Formats: sequence, structure tokens, C-alpha cells
Amino acid sequence: MSGTPSAAGGFVRRVGLFQAIAINMSQMCGIGPFVTIPLMVAAFGGPQAVIGFVAGALLALADGLVWAELGAAMPGSGGSYVYLRQAFQYRTGRLMPFLFVWTAMLFIPLIMSTGVVGFVQYLGYLVPDMSRTTGDLVGLGMVALVVLLLWRGIEHIARITAVMWAVMITSVLLVIVAAATDFSAARAFTYPAHAFALSTGHFWVGFAAGLTIGIYDYLGYNTTAYMGAEIKDPGRTLPRSIVCSILGIMAIYLLLQIGTLGVIDWERMTDPGDVASTSVASAVMEETWGKGAADTVTVLILITALASVFTGLLGGSRVPYDAAREGVFFRPYARLHPRHRFPTLGLATMGVITAVGFLIGRHTDLATLIQLLTTVMVIVQALAQVVALSVLRRRQPGLRRPYRMWLYPLPSLLALAGWLTIYGYADKNSPGRHPIEWSLAWLALGLVAFAVWARLEKVWPFGPKEVSEEYLAAPPPEAEPAEA
Repeated sequence: MSGTPSAAGGFVRRVGLFQAIAINMSQMCGIGPFVTIPLMVAAFGGPQAVIGFVAGALLALADGLVWAELGAAMPGSGGSYVYLRQAFQYRTGRLMPFLFVWTAMLFIPLIMSTGVVGFVQYLGYLVPDMSRTTGDLVGLGMVALVVLLLWRGIEHIARITAVMWAVMITSVLLVIVAAATDFSAARAFTYPAHAFALSTGHFWVGFAAGLTIGIYDYLGYNTTAYMGAEIKDPGRTLPRSIVCSILGIMAIYLLLQIGTLGVIDWERMTDPGDVASTSVASAVMEETWGKGAADTVTVLILITALASVFTGLLGGSRVPYDAAREGVFFRPYARLHPRHRFPTLGLATMGVITAVGFLIGRHTDLATLIQLLTTVMVIVQALAQVVALSVLRRRQPGLRRPYRMWLYPLPSLLALAGWLTIYGYADKNSPGRHPIEWSLAWLALGLVAFAVWARLEKVWPFGPKEVSEEYLAAPPPEAEPAEA
């Protein structure tokens, strides 16, 4: 992540449209759909849970258009870090990019924690007698293994990512095809009474929970925005990669969700004692093609989970490092391992938070962990970025915008409404867990940390306010044709 535009000697723009779409989709579709289908069914109370995936896709599309305009206008590497710094520097200096890094250090490893929880859940299918303590130890051991592998320095990351993508796609396609061979339309499309009673508060609480789970499953549609300095013709490629990847993943998720509901009775997914509530893909394979096929797909899902945590921590550990290197975070995070050249403190911090998040998810439930990570992310990234789009249109009207949001400001308002719905219903969907209060506490702690850091670095509000409008003066990126 670098907050400045791509320059000579820096990143090379070599990622075309096809590669950009593949990068986004590989980040969007990890173990998520394999563990959230039962959660979605439980939230809605029936097979009408498909609404949740559609609503999540609509929110992702609306929010994706925000990312598309900002990414096309400021095609450096860094994503939200860059956009928030450019938009809010006029009044609050480096506060917003600092808070983004602060919250990213929590929500990125919490996302990885869900992968560890999913790993242990599906391992339980292969080892049904595994105790809770054993499961806890396996999950913690998995986190330690990933950190150890990354600590030693790993080369050929592109190959590992490609293998993960191939394994994930194979797993999804096998489940979809298997479900199609024994699909029951009556089972998939028979809804309980009052399933669509829009006038009841129960429906909207379930809808908010489903929207939260849905957007969690689509997270990753903005990956190419973080790689803006490496994208060919970013003014065209970035918006297209975001929209196409969301539509592609939506088609995959709908086929997977509807196919699963056509094989497994939805009541089984809400029964904690049924394997379908924790390992629904394995249950589908066993129901259709037998135990051997189920075991094989379960192993593929375990590989997907391990690889997703590996690549997630690999990239996430670089966020505080790059911010510290550019003078927007605590300096110790800018240190690299003397031999293997990776950010030691960032990796160690995120490894510990991943382990803690895993234990929270294991001893509460996965839905609570998803609620916590989304509420932490909403204020400083999602909502702030919607505001940043309008601020930059007013503050930097001369900024080159090769893509302007369709129907502005309607997508921004739709994204704003979606994120506020997720945030506003978070406590109701996690009773007794208080995700809103925890997110506000983390934000308040971040403000204190910023005050300490700003005092040490003698920047605003304890020093001069630095304003840099480098993208206004930057020449347009070289427009190379995107690869087909």
C-alpha cells in the first residue's frame, strides 16, 4: 500500500481486466458461502433466505460504485487509506487514515478468524467425536502455523493464490453440480407462513441480519482498488472489475444457496445437533453422491480455509507497515525482518487478534463474530468513504474522474442506507454481545491512540496541518488496453 500515485521505479501497470476480475472474485469467495448458508437460513427462518444474498449483492453494487469512482480518480495503491486522506485532510489532518489503519488492524484479522472457525467446523465432519477443547487447540494451532509460515518468508505467493482459487472453485462447482442431480423445487421454494410479512418487526430484524451476512460474503469486491498502481487503464478497468466480480459471485452464490436448499431441509440447518448446521456442503455431498464424495469435498474446503487465512494475513500485515512507513501510524510498525524482509510487528499483532477472534467465535457463535467485524468496519471505512466521495467532488472539482458514479447520488444513498441498517440492527441481532458498543469503544481507543501518536510526531492537532493534493497535479496514468 502506497498513498502516492504510481511513479517511475515503482509499481508497473500490468494487471488487465480479466486478471482484475479474477483477483476480486478469489478474495470474495473463500470459505464464506460454505459456513454462512445455515446462518442466513436461521436469520430469515426459512428458504426465503435467498433474499439475504440478493440484498448483499445490491449493497455491494451500490458501495462498489463508490469504490469505482474513487479508485478510478486516484489509482494509487492503498484504497481507503488514500481516499480518506485526500478527502478529510483539510479539516482533520491525518486522523481519518490513522483511524482506518487502526480499525483495519481489528477487522482484517477478525475476517481471518471466521476462516479458522469454518476450518474447525468442517474438520468436525471428518472427526465427529472432536471435543470443544480439541477444536479450540486445532484452531489456535492453525493460526500459529500460518504465522510461522509467514514468519519464515514465503515465495511464489502467486502460485499459492492460484492453487487456492482452483481448489475453491472446484469445491463450489462440485457442490452446485451435486445439488442439481437431486434437486427438489418443492423443498427449495416452499416457504413458512408469514415468510414475507413486511409489516412485522421480525422480518426486518432478520433482513438486517441477512444483509450483514450477505455483505460479509461479498467482501473483497474492492481488492483491485487497493492495487490501483498496478492496474492497466484504471479509469476503465477498476469500475468494470468491481461490477463484473460482484455479478459473477452473485450468480455463484445463488446457485449454491438454491441448490443447497433443494437438497437439505432448511429445518436441519437450524438444528445445532445436525451436521447441516455446521458443515452444510458436506451434508449436500453426502445426501447426493455419498460419504466418499462428502469427505473429498470437505478436505478441499479445509484447504480453502487454510489458504484464505494465509493470504489474508499476508496482505493484512502490510497495512500498518505501509502506513507507518509513510508517517501515518506508529513507527515500530515500519520495521522489517532483517533477513526475510516482512513486517514483523504487523504480522504478530494480527496473528494474536486472529487467535482471539477465533476463540470469541468458538465460544459465542459465528454470526456474532461477523456482526462484530462488520460494525467495526462500518464507521471508519464504509460510511466515511461514502462521505469522502461527496467531499472530494466539492473540494477537488478539478480532479480527473475517468469514471463518475452512475445516477449520483442515488447509489451513495443506497449504500449509506444499507450500512446504517447493518449498524443499527447489530445489537438486536447479537443480543447480549453489544457489537455497537464494542465498535464505539475501539473507535474511542483509536482516537486516544491518535492523540498520543500526533503528539509524538508533532502533527495536527499538535502541529501544522499538511495538505497534499498530489492527484490533482499527477499526470493521467498510461492508458494501456486491458487484457481480454
